[in-house]
Amino acid sequence: MPHSLPGHNAPAVGFEVPLEMLAACHGRVQHQCDTLMRLVAHVQTHGADRPAQEAASAVMRYFDTAARHHHEDEEQDLFPALLESVAGSDAVCLRDLTASLCSDHRALEQRWVHLRGRLLQLTEGLSAAFANADVSGFVQLYGQHIAREEAELLPMAARLLSDTELDRIGLAMRSRRGITGTAASQA
Repeated sequence: MPHSLPGHNAPAVGFEVPLEMLAACHGRVQHQCDTLMRLVAHVQTHGADRPAQEAASAVMRYFDTAARHHHEDEEQDLFPALLESVAGSDAVCLRDLTASLCSDHRALEQRWVHLRGRLLQLTEGLSAAFANADVSGFVQLYGQHIAREEAELLPMAARLLSDTELDRIGLAMRSRRGITGTAASQA
């Protein structure tokens, strides 16, 4: 099965290669986290000016849609497919991994609710509510989560899942986003 390793930089990764699409989404999440960290410094220097408001809006759009879809892709399609593909002690290990990643998703979602409220205030011109403490824990947890998925989950999926199962996952990912074509680059 000729699947690439997660994290490669294909110019046009689409849903026909769902594992690569999930890895590409990790890169976009990291980019948004970098934007959040830069936004903290920007707000400290310039307040809630127009660029800060626009950046906050863009980050909110990303995490409200693409990041949420990414978690759903994993929990509704990838994790069940992986669990179905293994038996015995491998299944126990995989159940522990997927349960831990789901727990991360819940923690990230809780942190996002708080952070989103701060970003919303920023989009309304209120810079005092936005601080590094709101961002750093979220960014750190996402970084750890992505590292674990890329080191453990995606390589395991590439090894264990058939092309047919990967095609099914890619179709589900497209459907979740309301995409009818065969390629898209937003995870």
